[in-house]
Amino acid sequence: MAVTGPPNLSHTLPRLVPRSRKSQSSEQTEPPPETPQLPSPPSLKSVVFTTPSRRILSKRDHDLFLSSPTYSLLLSFVFSLSDSIGDTPISKAAKEELAPTTREILSILDEAEVLVASNPPLDTGSRFGNPAFRTYLDAIGQQLPKWHTALSVPSEATPEISTYLANAFGSGTRIDYGSGHELNFILWLLCLNRLNFLPPPTFPSLALIIFPRYVRLMRTVQSTYYLEPAGSHGVWGLDDYQFIPFLFGSAQLVHHPFITPKGIHSQATLEDYKHDYIYLDQVSFVNSVKNVEGLRWHSPMLDDISAAKNWEKIEAGMKKMFVKEVLGKLPVMQHFLFGGLIPAVEGMSVESEGTAQAHEHDHVHEEGENTWGDCCGIAVPSSLGAAQEMKKRMGGEGLRRLPFD
Repeated sequence: MAVTGPPNLSHTLPRLVPRSRKSQSSEQTEPPPETPQLPSPPSLKSVVFTTPSRRILSKRDHDLFLSSPTYSLLLSFVFSLSDSIGDTPISKAAKEELAPTTREILSILDEAEVLVASNPPLDTGSRFGNPAFRTYLDAIGQQLPKWHTALSVPSEATPEISTYLANAFGSGTRIDYGSGHELNFILWLLCLNRLNFLPPPTFPSLALIIFPRYVRLMRTVQSTYYLEPAGSHGVWGLDDYQFIPFLFGSAQLVHHPFITPKGIHSQATLEDYKHDYIYLDQVSFVNSVKNVEGLRWHSPMLDDISAAKNWEKIEAGMKKMFVKEVLGKLPVMQHFLFGGLIPAVEGMSVESEGTAQAHEHDHVHEEGENTWGDCCGIAVPSSLGAAQEMKKRMGGEGLRRLPFD
């Protein structure tokens, strides 16, 4: 019997065709959103101060907001801050004399950090949120009237403005913190701007001195009370907690003569320049709290962004992201608070006492979209909490990094 070889199956294999390169999407080619002109502060006689409340309770409310003067006001304020700091290192801004209100804000943030030491965490042994955070928030609440008196805020405006600052520290109910709370700090600064305390000449110091001080304070709060990331996208997001540092930070680096987007992969670059550049400082901090080495493993979105040709493209992308992923997302904006200085528009829903009480657990979502990760889903343990607990157990040593790079 003749021995035959294996059958020739080559003709059954599909022909290999080179993958065609994807055409640039409209999202990649569309220009970044422009900075609307910042309107003049309103006359205080025309403002009806009130306790801020939620008004975006449905998609219709959200659509009304997106076409409202308040939307343009917020976009103008945030983008004006970022536009004001191009080619300006922090050390240069620090040499400028600060306005009295700016100095007072720094004092408030310093006092808020002292309150952390006065309200130590409970030794629970858990890396989830520490209940002592609620005691800390109570202490913050007790100081709010005094702080706003020091800022010379009119007494009738203090309850409204205080609400934004109180919400800038995180949620006492869920013991978490995220970019929505960060946005409340920006709204607090916007309220002070509307009251004529923070005119445009103060914008560079707000973005380069005040906001980084707030971020450092929140790092202390996060690491002390193990705040869980609110609505975290996990490793696929820019950061578990912050967004604005990447917007301000990329704007700051536009036209930099030698620091390129790929520079975030250089430990030497991060160490040498993180004190002057917000973006580098935030990347350095993200690296410090992860237990694997390399952005591509723990922060793939940041890794992907570093391939951009220049900082202009990154800044444009951050502006688009702020419009589409923050202001443009109903699950995020349903937490937004409206008052007299940051008004809702006619026709928007009014939050009743019942809906306010249900707010922590009952949320509206965009049709057909799974949004549990964008809002108040399952508890996500804090990477900061994990690092701190490991330090305790290892006698001060940090997490052992896994050498993937």
